[in-house]
Amino acid sequence: MIALGVILLVIGFVTSISILWSIGVVLLVIGLILWIMGAVGHEVGGRRHYY
Repeated sequence: MIALGVILLVIGFVTSISILWSIGVVLLVIGLILWIMGAVGHEVGGRRHYY
C-alpha cells in the first residue's frame, strides 16, 4: 500500500493530475499507520504483523 501510494504521488506530480496526488497521499498515510500498528504489536485485520 505504501509503494502504491508513492507511485501514485509521483504520477500525479508529473502529470499534474490532482486526484492521483490525493489518492496517493491517502494510501501512503493509511499504509504507514497500518505498518506502525503492526510493528508495535497491535493486531491489524487479525494478523500480528502487517506487511
